[in-house]
Amino acid sequence: MRARYITTTLPYVNANPHLGHALEFVQADFLKRVMEVGGSERIFLNTGTDEHGAKIAAKAAEGGETPQAYADRYAKRFQDLCDTLNISYDVFTRTTNPEHSAAAQEFWRRCDAAGDIYKATYEIKYCIGCELEKTDSELVEGRCPVHPNLEIEVRSEENYYFRFSKYAEPLLKLYTERPDFVVPSVRLHEIETFVRAGLKDFSISRRKEKLSWGIPVPGDEDHVMYVWFDALVNYVSTIGWPRDMARFESLWPVVQFAGKDNLRQQSAMWQAMLLSAGLPPSEQIFIHGFITSGGQKMSKTLGNVIDPTALIATYGAEATRYILLRHVHPFEDSDLTEELIHTLYTAHLTNGLGNLVSRVMKLAETHLDGPVAVARHSFPQEFVSRAERFECNRALDFVWDKIQEVDERITRDEPFRVIKEDPERGKELIAALVKEVAMIGTLLAPAMPSTSATILKAVQENKKPENLFPRIALADTKAQV
Repeated sequence: MRARYITTTLPYVNANPHLGHALEFVQADFLKRVMEVGGSERIFLNTGTDEHGAKIAAKAAEGGETPQAYADRYAKRFQDLCDTLNISYDVFTRTTNPEHSAAAQEFWRRCDAAGDIYKATYEIKYCIGCELEKTDSELVEGRCPVHPNLEIEVRSEENYYFRFSKYAEPLLKLYTERPDFVVPSVRLHEIETFVRAGLKDFSISRRKEKLSWGIPVPGDEDHVMYVWFDALVNYVSTIGWPRDMARFESLWPVVQFAGKDNLRQQSAMWQAMLLSAGLPPSEQIFIHGFITSGGQKMSKTLGNVIDPTALIATYGAEATRYILLRHVHPFEDSDLTEELIHTLYTAHLTNGLGNLVSRVMKLAETHLDGPVAVARHSFPQEFVSRAERFECNRALDFVWDKIQEVDERITRDEPFRVIKEDPERGKELIAALVKEVAMIGTLLAPAMPSTSATILKAVQENKKPENLFPRIALADTKAQV
């Protein structure tokens, strides 16, 4: 069986999981489940946590604990979120794992052997929030647009640098030869523009005397690896590189999911690092937008933060998956509020899907002699194509169009009336509706796996299930913190 590899970015464990993390987990899981249904491919899904760097050390010090204890505690919160959301990951990678540390050191040696690592002293403008050097053109009124609340630091120190400038032409060649390498196309154009403007070598180490929480640089005990260099290597270390090359080669290259604030790191820096180490570039990189609330970036100060854990506690994991997949645009920024989420839940799940399944299966349980024989369905190509283009929202639009069609058929054919006047004809109508419900249940499997299983079980047992999505009063919701 052919294997393919999908990965999320590894969230940085300097704070609790937020809704953007949940979005990326669910998007990657959705694609994996769609791709696996055909049975011709085994999909390997990687997620996990990024656990080194200055912010982790500082947060641990604030709480009077070791960086490892801090990382352990927060990594569990991210893994718990994945498990609660029913993410079918094959491995939960942690960059503090010994196997990853050994791979990162070997990756460093390969880049060094290629002549792409050197030591120099530079003065740079640095955003501690991004843990990245910033050019003047990237700053807005002297501040990082992603972390405008943080002062830009001016640093002057001796570090190791990666010869990024060497890879402008190879990167542009990659983008030209593979026009779908970065999706959507606007992000490909954005990274092409960045590369054409000229690449600057970037720092890949920190002095150990200033930051001990990192992977040691091979051959230099005074330096530890810069967090981005270390973390990016997880994509290859997770699947066996370099200790198990047969496994690595069976899975590489990878389809990567990342937010738009990771565009430069994933589609330029990491690809240059791969070329330097003599490894093939990634297969494809999907860049999603941000989630805002009430037209503004989520902020505790504004009181508009939607906590994924609280959202799940209120509406359930299945409804949360639905909201993120259908009502967050895959490519652009999307706005969610407590009121909108409640409206969508009530209209599309309680009154829509839940009501339809209840009506049809109640008719079937009351009037049919036994379960309807339902053939095993495969996904329609249109549904698969939308999913493989990362259009999760449009894939679910396809399902909800089917739900609307069945609702309209019930209104038109009136099986509840026909069963009384012509029982045989009524049974035929109800059986046809049950088959449609089974198809809808199958189509829901990648997005809402537990709901899908409940619907298909109801069909197999010819029994109305418990309410799939109980009615919730807006006053009882508690997703915003």
